[in-house]
This record gives sequence, C-alpha cells and structure tokens, in this order.
Amino acid sequence: MPQTGSLSNVLVYTRTTGYSHDSIPAGRAALCELGAEHGFAVEASENPSVFTDASLAGRSAVVFLSTSGDVLTPGGRAALRRFISAGGGFMGIHSAACTEYDWPYFGGLLGARFAGHPAFQPGTVIVEDRTHPAMAHLPQRWEWNDEWYDFRANPRPGVHVLATVDEADYEGGGMGVDHPLVWSKEFGGGRSFYTALGHADAAYTDPAFRGHLLGGLRWAAGAAG
Repeated sequence: MPQTGSLSNVLVYTRTTGYSHDSIPAGRAALCELGAEHGFAVEASENPSVFTDASLAGRSAVVFLSTSGDVLTPGGRAALRRFISAGGGFMGIHSAACTEYDWPYFGGLLGARFAGHPAFQPGTVIVEDRTHPAMAHLPQRWEWNDEWYDFRANPRPGVHVLATVDEADYEGGGMGVDHPLVWSKEFGGGRSFYTALGHADAAYTDPAFRGHLLGGLRWAAGAAG
C-alpha cells in the first residue's frame, strides 16, 4: 500500500524513449537534495522494472521527471494504476506531458497532453491559487524563463488550475487567454500534480522553483493541503 498522508519515500522516474532533456540530472539532484533536507527518501531510476507492486509498496509518491515516449511495460502500467487507486501520489514535471501518449489512463492522470512549444524565453506565470502548497511562496506574477508548453486541449475544468502563463508576455503562445501551466487533481483514488515548468538546469537550483516542486510533492503525497 502507498504511504498516504505522509512524505517519506519517493520514486523519481526519468526514462525517456523520445526527447531527452539535458536538465534531467539537475532535476534528479534537486529532488534528492530536497529529500535530504526535508526527511524523505528518494530513489531515482530509469529502469521500467521498478514498476511492480512490491517496489511501489510504501512509496508516498511517484515522480515522472521529464520522461518522454513509452516508458512503461504493460505490467508497469498495471502496477502504477494499482498504486494510484490505493491512494498513491503522482507528480509530473515538464515533459511528463510527452509520455505514454497511447495510454488513455495516463492522459487522465496527468490532465493534458503536450502539443508543442516556442523557443525558450522569458515569460510571466500568473498564480491563480496561492493557498496551494506549491504556490503559496510565489508572487501573483512570477517572472520566469522556460519553454512555455502548449497542450492539445485546455485541461480546465477537469483539473484545479494553479497557474497560467500570460501569452502577451512572450512570443509564440498557442492556447490564448486561458493557458494553464500548473494544476492538481484528484484522480482514480489518488492525487496528481503537474507543472509544465522545468526545462533548464538553472530551474533546479532556483529556490522558488525548488519550493514549487516540494509543495507539489507534499500535496500529491497527501502530506499538505
């Protein structure tokens, strides 16, 4: 059974079979450092064999860190689904939205599918819910540099949108006035948190972004909010 209601043991999964972000090692290091600082264990893996009932037992949450393509076996898909249905937490970071396109369950868990992005550039994140632990430390308008992901469909109202991006502040946005970037949702017995941010190495040494990840992880694990 997942370790629901606490943040004690996290699996960080980084397998890619599509595009592989250079920032994955920085993201993995950041999550391991957050675990050391805040008292939870982190196991990082890119091996699909880690998705079994036995391996997932006792985990607080599973993080898909900039995964891409098909990254799970049929057995791994089933184990992840059972983990979520038993109350497990899920966090997707950046290109997790480019993962398992042909598995409808994963699309539902994540909330949206990646469609494309313009060049890496500055922009403004608009925080919609500053009561959420992933957002409470951030200003209402957060200046940030990233790949501003477009999605195949707006995830609203099927998710609780925590932040959007102001398309007027950068070039190449494709979703219009309402462009969600960060959201949370209850799904299939568990909790899911997704942030589209996190393309560059520099994100993972930024205190505001690390606080964003920690708050999202705590929420997904049921340890906050």
